[in-house]
Amino acid sequence: MAQAFVSSDGHRACGICPSRRFPLGEFDVAEGPSRECPFNPDDGHRYTLRGVPVCVHPEKVGLPPAPYKTDGVALLAGVSLPDDVAELDEYLRELVHGAAPGALELLIDLADREIRRAFPEVDATLALRRAFN
Repeated sequence: MAQAFVSSDGHRACGICPSRRFPLGEFDVAEGPSRECPFNPDDGHRYTLRGVPVCVHPEKVGLPPAPYKTDGVALLAGVSLPDDVAELDEYLRELVHGAAPGALELLIDLADREIRRAFPEVDATLALRRAFN
């Protein structure tokens, strides 16, 4: 069984999270543990009652709770920059370090466009590079 709380790779998701095993859209995300997504002691993972792998920590995978796999909900990534440019670095750091595996490239592209629109005086590339440090 995978280690439940492996985090040495810089991602906040648990070691047993389906976001580490499946591409985006191939698992559901629930608000938290519940009877609708019980723990399976045989393999150490959680599944919906329909057998779909489920993550129960949306804040760790950077996705809002939704039945992505079960109902075919489209993955929507959004970037909501702060109003104050002084808060930009902290926001971007949280954005990139909390991004779900596979969503990072999309979020970087969205953030780049939004930074250029909202803060034309800011070098978007440098701001995003700082976020990874």
